[in-house]
Amino acid sequence: MGLKNSQYQAIMREYEQKQLRSRDILTRHYAEVYERLPQLKSLEESISILSVQYGKRLLGGDESAVDALKKELAILRRDKKELLQSAGFPADYLELSYECQECKDTGYIGSKKCRCFKRAVTRLLYEQSNLKEILQKENFSTFSFDYYSDNFIDPKSDRSSLAIMKDAFAACQNFVRVFERQHKNLFLYGDVGVGKTFLSNCIAKELMDAGFSVIYYSAPSFFNILAQSTFHKNGADAQNIYDYIYDCDLLIIDDLGTEYTNSFVTSQLFTCINERLLGRRSTVISTNLSLDSLADLYTERSFSRITSNYIMLKLIGDDIRIKKKLMNREGL
Repeated sequence: MGLKNSQYQAIMREYEQKQLRSRDILTRHYAEVYERLPQLKSLEESISILSVQYGKRLLGGDESAVDALKKELAILRRDKKELLQSAGFPADYLELSYECQECKDTGYIGSKKCRCFKRAVTRLLYEQSNLKEILQKENFSTFSFDYYSDNFIDPKSDRSSLAIMKDAFAACQNFVRVFERQHKNLFLYGDVGVGKTFLSNCIAKELMDAGFSVIYYSAPSFFNILAQSTFHKNGADAQNIYDYIYDCDLLIIDDLGTEYTNSFVTSQLFTCINERLLGRRSTVISTNLSLDSLADLYTERSFSRITSNYIMLKLIGDDIRIKKKLMNREGL
C-alpha cells in the first residue's frame, strides 16, 4: 500500500469539506441568533471595532492603551456569552466547531501532520485494499486455539505449541492494552503457517478501531515502496512515503525474508527499525526465519536492535492451512 499524490489530495479535499461544513453551520447559527437577539449584532460590531483598535495600538507599541483595550474587549466578549446563554444558547454557539480541535480540521499542526491525518491515511489505504475484509475474519474474537496441540512439543523449551500460543496471544492482547501508555515492539517468528500473520491482523484491527494509525506491508511491498522513494525522489507520490512509514502509530512488516535481500534492503531495514525506535513508534515484524538466519541476512546491527528492543515471540506447531484443508476434506 503506497499513498499516491491523488490519494493525498483526496484526503486534503476531505479537510476542505469539513471546514466548509463548519462555516455553513456557523452562518446558520448567526442567522438564528440575530433573529432572536437583534441586540447582539451591535455588540458584535463593537467587538470588531475594538479588536481593530487593539491591533493598531499593539503594532504601535502603546502598551498602556493596549492593556485598557484588552480589558474592554474581555468585558464585551463576556457580555456576548452572557447574552447568548440568557437566550438558551451555548456560550460557544457563535464559534467555529471542529472535528479535530488539535489541527482545527486542517490536517496539520504547524508543518507537522496531525494524528487525525494519519488516521485518515490508514482508513483510505485499508479501504482500497483487501485487508479490511481480512480483518473482519482475522481478529481476536475469531482466533481459535483448536489448531494448537498439547502433543506438539518444542524440544528447546519443552513446552507445547498450545501453551506457547496462549502466552503469545496474551502478549499480543497486552501489547494493544498498553499501546498508548507504553512503547513496545513485537517480533513474531517460527514455523510456517502457525498464526503469525493472524496475530498481526488481530493487533491491527484492535488499534485501528481505537483510532490509531496502522500501516501494514508484506516485506516485498515494503522494500519496493522504499526503493521507489529512494530512486524516484522527484515524484510527488514518493515524497508522501516517508511520513506514513516512519510516523504512523504502528507499522507492521509481514513475512520478512520473502523479499529479495541485498545491501539496499538490509540498510533500509536497519534505518526503519532505528528511526522508529528513536521516535518511539511501535513496530510489529513477522518472519519464518530463524534468529540465526535473521542475523546472517540483515547484519548484526539490525539483529541487535530487534533482539534488544522487541518482545520476541517464537511460535511452533503444525501448518494451520494444511490442517484446515484436511479438516474440510474429512467434513465432506
